[in-house]
Amino acid sequence: MQKKVSHSFSRVPLRPARFGLLVAASIFLAVATLIPTWRHMVWADEYQAQINALTEQNAANRSALSELESVAQSYADAIQKLQQQIDGLQASINTNLDLQAQLQKQIIEAQAEIDRQRAILAEDVKAMYVDGTPSSLEMLASSRDFSDYVDKQEYRSRVQAKLQDTLKKIAELQKQLQVQKAKVEQLIRDLQVQQSQLNADRAKQWELLNMNEAKQAEYDAQIKANNSKAAELRAAQAAANRRLSGGSPGGVVAGDPSHGGYPASSRSPWGGYWGTNYSLDNTIDNWGMYNRECVSYTAWKVYSTYGYMPYWGGVGNANQWPGNAARAGIPTSSTPRVGSVAVWNVGYYGHVMWVEAVNNDGSIWISQFNYDFRGNYSEMLISAGMASNLTYIYFDEM
Repeated sequence: MQKKVSHSFSRVPLRPARFGLLVAASIFLAVATLIPTWRHMVWADEYQAQINALTEQNAANRSALSELESVAQSYADAIQKLQQQIDGLQASINTNLDLQAQLQKQIIEAQAEIDRQRAILAEDVKAMYVDGTPSSLEMLASSRDFSDYVDKQEYRSRVQAKLQDTLKKIAELQKQLQVQKAKVEQLIRDLQVQQSQLNADRAKQWELLNMNEAKQAEYDAQIKANNSKAAELRAAQAAANRRLSGGSPGGVVAGDPSHGGYPASSRSPWGGYWGTNYSLDNTIDNWGMYNRECVSYTAWKVYSTYGYMPYWGGVGNANQWPGNAARAGIPTSSTPRVGSVAVWNVGYYGHVMWVEAVNNDGSIWISQFNYDFRGNYSEMLISAGMASNLTYIYFDEM
């Protein structure tokens, strides 16, 4: 089913004039005066094309932004996990640094004990031998008898053995402490290497996150800029569309859509909503056209006036109506008539209106929907010059 069918504008040429070359030449100057107006009509389509392009670009930007936000969350999660690992390693490093300090303290204490034991033993030996350490011959000469010499020799051996044993035990303790200290120092180095790698990984994740957030900011700025530009284009588009009234006094009038026989806030018999109480394009009518669009309203006017409206396969673009009418054998003309459908064959979609009145000066009064691109009903006086450039479909002759 083809999407609506509003009254956007495109580069559709004017209907070929059915006059001879001489007549065409004679009205060249008169037609030239309408060029600015038709240029605005063409620009109106360009506005819509630009608006559509901006809308599509923003949709792509929002999709990319959503992906970036998802990736950014993964970066943030990775950073959090890395920080937890870094904190855990730091706790292990601190624990081993404390152990290292304790071992160093024990090594120092062991060395102090060795020095103290040596001093004690040295004092004991000096107390026994005032003249220093005697030789075996001297000890034998100074002894009262041989047994006394043996006692002194054994005592000396025991003292020496005790000293050696004490020094050996303390030396072994020192060695063990040194080995433990070396292991702790190696462990600390390993932990620091791991921590350094984790810090590098975390820094990389932060870098990626910062780049991601910068890109998000770029998309946000682009979306805002596009929205601003689209708003400017819509305002320019509306201004260009107002040229349809030809600058006539009064211009577009926001009227009550009960004009013509249907209530503004009610539902039509076939299920299409037109009233302002219902959202634009939320319902499809019996002819495949969306509610509160120019085509749906005009189709309803034809149906309510003549009791019949052809179904054109759900193809409801306004600028297709003259071709559809021709294929259905419905007459078209360049002369306005009350109760006819006026087709402004400009733009990608074109625009259709219901002719309410034809004035003596050639101007016409029409009713319409969605001229403001917001799905609202309005009425408008179209100047004779502009009215003569529209196509009219005579559904009363079908």
